[in-house]
Amino acid sequence: MTEQSREAAINAHIQNDAFARLLGAEVTIVAPGHSRVCLTVTDQMTNFHGMTHGGVIFALGDLAFAAAGNSRGQTAVALNVSIFFLNPSKVGDRLVAEAKECHLGGRTGLYEITVTEETSGTIIARSQDLVYRKKSWFVPQAR
Repeated sequence: MTEQSREAAINAHIQNDAFARLLGAEVTIVAPGHSRVCLTVTDQMTNFHGMTHGGVIFALGDLAFAAAGNSRGQTAVALNVSIFFLNPSKVGDRLVAEAKECHLGGRTGLYEITVTEETSGTIIARSQDLVYRKKSWFVPQAR
């Protein structure tokens, strides 16, 4: 398997996320230690104040975290997520979650995720997330 076909297989695996489809989220970048996921807020995603539900914002960040954490083809699962909700968003806003790897250890990796509103650039939330890498690979390592 070439490196290009391996990266394509990793991307295809990550793109096959049923929850992302349910939310209408799009994974637009998957690269080693990096990802970007977008969604447009709908009426069904708001809380009783008319603002985007915190669970939706958390879920968007978590999708970006999962994509970045699994971006090398090794099965990775969340150990911890610490999120700060900084600004509200509303119906029609296009939210973008970008995950960047800060530290890649033996079995763990640390990621910073920023959720912004695409048009204004307003930071909606930030989180720091820790992943645990299992011994299994969903796309085998390059030899």
